[in-house]
Amino acid sequence: MDKKFLESMSKIKRISTPDKLRAKSLVEAAGKTMAVISGMAVSDETATIVFRETYECIRQLGDARWFLAGYKPKDHEVSMEILKEERIKHSAKLEKLDRFRSIRNDVNYTGYLIPKEVAEEIMEFWEECGAEILENLEKEL
Repeated sequence: MDKKFLESMSKIKRISTPDKLRAKSLVEAAGKTMAVISGMAVSDETATIVFRETYECIRQLGDARWFLAGYKPKDHEVSMEILKEERIKHSAKLEKLDRFRSIRNDVNYTGYLIPKEVAEEIMEFWEECGAEILENLEKEL
């Protein structure tokens, strides 16, 4: 990832030093939220909430990764992009992040209601990828 280019495009902003406290706070928030969301039954009524909150937790992990690298992310796209560099068991599945970001935009800006199957898909992604990224970040902090 070309950080200089992203900085020139105002996608990220250099901060004076890596911000471990902010990264830790984001990681803890993502973990706590997912503990609650994981306990919810996914249904047609809960699908949009489950999807949106799971997406936000994934984004928080991307933000945490940027803060550890000494940058402040300026949008969701860059928060997801940095996660594609994670070395995890199911790294090929990280390509789903762009699709999830697009779906999340539809939810927030057009009122799109998530089908149960899409919520189940992002939950499966969390179990296979998000949880491992969370664990890796916790070890670094």
